[in-house]
Amino acid sequence: MSSVCRLMVTLSNSLPRNHGLFLCSPQSSSIGFRSFRRSYVAASSSAFANENREFVIVGGGNAAGYAARTFVEHDMANGRLCIVSKEAYAPYERPALTKGYLFPLDKKPARLPGFHTCVGSGGERQTPDWYKEKGIEMFYEDPVTGIDIEKQTLTTNSGKQLKYGSLIIATGCTASRFPDKIGGNLSGVHYVRDVADADSLISSLEKARKVVVVGGGYIGMEIAAAAVGWKLDTTIIFPEKHLLPRLFTPSLSKRYEELYQENGVKFLKGASIKNLEADSGGHIAAVKLEDGSAIEADTVIIGIGAKPAVGPFEMLGLNTNVGGIQVDGQFRTSAPGIFAIGDVAAFPLKMYDRVARVEHVDHARRSAQHCIKALLSAQTHTYDYLPYFYSRVFEYEGSPRKVWWQFFGDNVGETIEIGNFDPKIATFWVDSGKLKGVLLESGSTEEFELLPKLARSQPSVDKAKLQNASSVGEALNIARTSLQV
Repeated sequence: MSSVCRLMVTLSNSLPRNHGLFLCSPQSSSIGFRSFRRSYVAASSSAFANENREFVIVGGGNAAGYAARTFVEHDMANGRLCIVSKEAYAPYERPALTKGYLFPLDKKPARLPGFHTCVGSGGERQTPDWYKEKGIEMFYEDPVTGIDIEKQTLTTNSGKQLKYGSLIIATGCTASRFPDKIGGNLSGVHYVRDVADADSLISSLEKARKVVVVGGGYIGMEIAAAAVGWKLDTTIIFPEKHLLPRLFTPSLSKRYEELYQENGVKFLKGASIKNLEADSGGHIAAVKLEDGSAIEADTVIIGIGAKPAVGPFEMLGLNTNVGGIQVDGQFRTSAPGIFAIGDVAAFPLKMYDRVARVEHVDHARRSAQHCIKALLSAQTHTYDYLPYFYSRVFEYEGSPRKVWWQFFGDNVGETIEIGNFDPKIATFWVDSGKLKGVLLESGSTEEFELLPKLARSQPSVDKAKLQNASSVGEALNIARTSLQV
């Protein structure tokens, strides 16, 4: 989730970098949508005795799980709601796949049913039995392949025809892949988007000696940290000058790079890959660079970003700058009765007056809840999201140092960095005298809770005082005081 799809906003290369992390369409957030009607298909007296469904969710990730919970909270799920998913499992907290799921087998790795939604936010664990108990019909491993908007009908891969009253698209993203012609489909080359992907990678890690991670974003950093836990020779290759350039400043990146290097990870920065080379058996053997050199590898993980899984829903209207299905502040698409949430939705980012598409679990949860409440109740206010990203790595048992940072707001303006990364460090983004964003590593609960208050309030701050702070704690106190002015 960025090189890492679940954690980043999709950026438009056509826009200048000084727009910060959340680059998006230059259009205003006041998007014109024609009036919406709600049409429902009456449910049979015996639930789902025919192919009519009052509510259908397409997708089986975080957003689908949190949407289902919101339907249940409004007593509108039993016999009315159906979820159609390409996944083999009930919705789960996807961030676990590049964190705890990849821990070595002797270091207490995460496994299902332990991380089904909605445990990531402190909610109930929604196992397959939970969906049965709530009267929610589940179609697993049967992705939607077609839609007839006029007839309000979906077609699935197995040939099912499902009529819907209201449709919620929660299809998320798919991993960006290397083309087959340069070795993107070789044995031993991995992409991590679902449990099957992660299981395949674990099978490789169990036998691996030399691992190459392609991509210096969220996914690359998290998977490389997991490989360290397996005590494997690990190299990260990326074309940029430093790690996570969409968010980290060069000086902040240097701190994290040094930490990874202390754990044995090697970096090849500013490198371009020509192709992936196979051995005589068709298994990955090396990563060949454009300069003619080659890095030996028996396991390669590609983490170069993601694409919105628009599938058959392209006709609903896509945002050409950030990708994804265009929606309004209630997550309504251009078609009556059809909504899009989570990673796949291009929505108005109200507080910054621009359109964004956010690939992050926090947005998946919140957009699902907002959309379903708007659908089922009198809620009419516009979604008002505060961008938030985080990462947690080196958290396996026996790790000498755990890493956990959080970022809130917008990374625009000049930066002020406080702290020595021992373990704390904070970066503040100040634009026209106002605090726009803040990143904190290894904060206390109280300190982390302060960050969204600062980012949403955007208080005026005394830059000189902030720059002269002797510690992270003092800097945060200065920022906290600015809230009261």
